[in-house]
Parts: sequence; structure tokens; C-alpha cells
Amino acid sequence: MRMKNMAQNQTQSASTNKKISTYLTLIVLIVMALAITALLIAGETYLAGDQLAAGVLAGIGLIALVLSVFLLYQSKLQTAQVKIEVPKVMTTIECANKACNTKTVREFQRGDYVYKDLDITCTKCSGKQMVTAIYKEIKEKEKTFNV
Repeated sequence: MRMKNMAQNQTQSASTNKKISTYLTLIVLIVMALAITALLIAGETYLAGDQLAAGVLAGIGLIALVLSVFLLYQSKLQTAQVKIEVPKVMTTIECANKACNTKTVREFQRGDYVYKDLDITCTKCSGKQMVTAIYKEIKEKEKTFNV
């Protein structure tokens, strides 16, 4: 149940990030189109003889174009850096024979649950094996030292 909820939460956050990125990209593209339009109108205004209005429109168009390209670049760079690391879930399998005491650890497989009897026989004593623990591996974060 927890694994299912964790997968749903990761899917929801990924889809939310994707929606935000899509909306941001759409807004940036609209601003870019308006900036190009402002530059074209500035060119026509300059040819018509109004240099002051042409300069203002060209300045606004160039600033909007540069900012939209920068924002588009930054948003794509930021989404490339965000990586969701899925924790590794492990299953511990022990031999049911108390004298054998064999333990093996493998990756979680769908259908595993604690105290599940497995069809696999023990390699040492040919006894039954059972799932005794399911857990996620926690990686220790790198420690940084302030100097």
C-alpha cells in the first residue's frame, strides 16, 4: 500500500512539474512572439520616419526577446537538473530451518510480503524459505565539513 502511494505521489509531482513547465513555456513563447512583432513594427515605424517611436519599440522588443530566451533556457536547464531518485526496495529471505540460518537479500518483487513462503528451496539444507523483511535502502548523504 505504501509503495503504491509513494508511486502515485511521485507521478503527481512529476505531472505537476510538467504542467508548470508547459504553461511557462507557452507564456514565454507568447512573449517571444510579441517581442518579434514589436521589432517588426519598429522597423516599419523607422521606415515611416518616426525614429523616436521606432527606437522605443525596438528597445522594448529586444529586451522582451532577450528575457524570454533567457527564461526559456533557464526553465529547460532547471527541469533537466531535477531528478527524482526512487529508493531501492529490498527483500530479506531466510531459511525456515532454525539450524541453517541462511539469509539472502534481493530486490523487491511484486507480490512479496512478510512471512510469505517461497517455492525456492534453501541451497544449504533444502528447506523452505520465507520472506522475513521488506525495507528500502537509505543512502547516507555525503557529509560536508565547514572550514
